[in-house]
Amino acid sequence: MIKKLITGYTLAICLAIGFTACTPKQKTEQAQVKDSVQSVTSKPFGTLKDGTKVMLYTLKNKKGVEMSVMNYGGIIVSLLVPDKSGVIEDVTLGFDSLSDYETKNEFFGALIGRYGNRIAKGKFTLDGNVYTLATNNGANHLHGGPKGFDKVFWNIDVLNSEENPSLKLTYLSKDGEEGYPGNLNVVVTYTLTEDNELKIDYSATTDKKTVVNLTQHAYFNLTGNVKRDILDHELTLAADKFLPVDKTLIPTGELKAVAGTPFDFTTSTKVGARINDDNGQLKFGQGYDHCWVITDTSDSLRKVSTLYEPVGGRQMETYTTEPAIQFYSGNFLNEKIIGKKGVINNRRSALCLETQHYPDSPNHPAFPSVELTPDKVYHTVTVYKFSVR
Repeated sequence: MIKKLITGYTLAICLAIGFTACTPKQKTEQAQVKDSVQSVTSKPFGTLKDGTKVMLYTLKNKKGVEMSVMNYGGIIVSLLVPDKSGVIEDVTLGFDSLSDYETKNEFFGALIGRYGNRIAKGKFTLDGNVYTLATNNGANHLHGGPKGFDKVFWNIDVLNSEENPSLKLTYLSKDGEEGYPGNLNVVVTYTLTEDNELKIDYSATTDKKTVVNLTQHAYFNLTGNVKRDILDHELTLAADKFLPVDKTLIPTGELKAVAGTPFDFTTSTKVGARINDDNGQLKFGQGYDHCWVITDTSDSLRKVSTLYEPVGGRQMETYTTEPAIQFYSGNFLNEKIIGKKGVINNRRSALCLETQHYPDSPNHPAFPSVELTPDKVYHTVTVYKFSVR
């Protein structure tokens, strides 16, 4: 594609000034100008109710993958990926307008914090101090509260590179925000690589002991058509255990083997194959809305899931340093949610694969710790790699 653009550009110059003027040196210079065009562009996306102007940043690589991110919520507004025929389509849910993102609570494409997933009854104890958070999911606290990281303005710096365009997002979550202790400095870097990888690098520091569990809440439909559901997507999870939950979707504390249950995705299985089984856990979540424990308990960057859509051939592999992944099958999407281009985001029209620590960890001492102290740096990495087969 780049070579074709350069050729067209050179031909236009030649026609304008005469073929004899197009020496090899000039052609080389023209190609260099074209190749030096930045891989990150930006444009206004709207104004928040408080008057804050929001920008939309678009990262592109040479293979046609394109991602747009805004500084409200660190939200991935679109992610364009080719299928096996080279057709490029958006594989994420979202809205067309900033006002929809500001007024609705679907978490489409958003950065999630301070705590991804649920905390029971919005309370936890840290060094003998009880902290009370907002309860915005029935009796529980969800995804950082009513004004979590998905509802705040992030500063964005462009780290432009010809090979790997990146955006550096920063936010200071002040002591007491949404009930959490400590001033938390957060840095998230989105990088789009030439290998069609979306790399997300999270880091944070605090001046007071606190809890942190950051994630990304993109909703994926690899068909590129949200009018179709995700039940025929084939999923593999490198996890031999999952966390059973109570009827409010809070973990019971048990780590249960997936073998012999509808939660066994250790081999590639259609999402819809067992989603309607007569199973108490599926009834609690109205489908899948559970956390799987990664079998490889190291904190290295390792593959934890593969999602494949057989018609268009798109594949998404997930790599992470995190200990778990939340698989949510879009059970609470509904006909009232009008997404991009006026399309209804019906139930199970997309799914989420959120890399993270376990839900409600602050209230389960046996779970991997989510505590962060002033002498430590929180750091995790997740990569979504797109390909076709």
